[in-house]
Amino acid sequence: MIKIEKATLSDAEILSNLAKAIYQENYLHLWLPGGADWYMNQYAYSIHQIEKELADPNNAYYLLQDNQEPVGYLKLVLCSNLNGYDPDNALEIERIYLLENRKGKGLGKKMMQLAMDAALALNKKVIFLKAMDSSQEAIAFYQHQGYSICDTFSLPMPSFALMKESYRGMLILSRLLNH
Repeated sequence: MIKIEKATLSDAEILSNLAKAIYQENYLHLWLPGGADWYMNQYAYSIHQIEKELADPNNAYYLLQDNQEPVGYLKLVLCSNLNGYDPDNALEIERIYLLENRKGKGLGKKMMQLAMDAALALNKKVIFLKAMDSSQEAIAFYQHQGYSICDTFSLPMPSFALMKESYRGMLILSRLLNH
């Protein structure tokens, strides 16, 4: 049975382990030696970092479970910066992650709908996300969900010095909301 529930501080370890497992399945090729370890364990997915993010009222994490097994998660930034919009009018999908063996089953679509519902409930004008410009499958999925490319940027140096240069390009995709 599929269940998506808002995560709490008590879910920090589950989210940390899940994030690292999904990241290892999909993104190790992006990094020079030591980079993936830094990203997962220091920068993004340590239990301490996840707890900090869960405690921030501007973040909302949702845990996706299949028969009580964690298989994916969604992280929203409820008020976020997007060029041309006041942060109060923009919701960002910061992370939408699924275990590899759960892709293609409609679960990503369910999480995207949850994000859309949250944005509408908060009366946002736009919802957006950032994707690596090399992630053609993900970009096609987002475009199929009604998102359009609205901007580009590169991940900053020196923070991402251990990431292979060819993977630092990013796209911003957005979708205007009709209320």
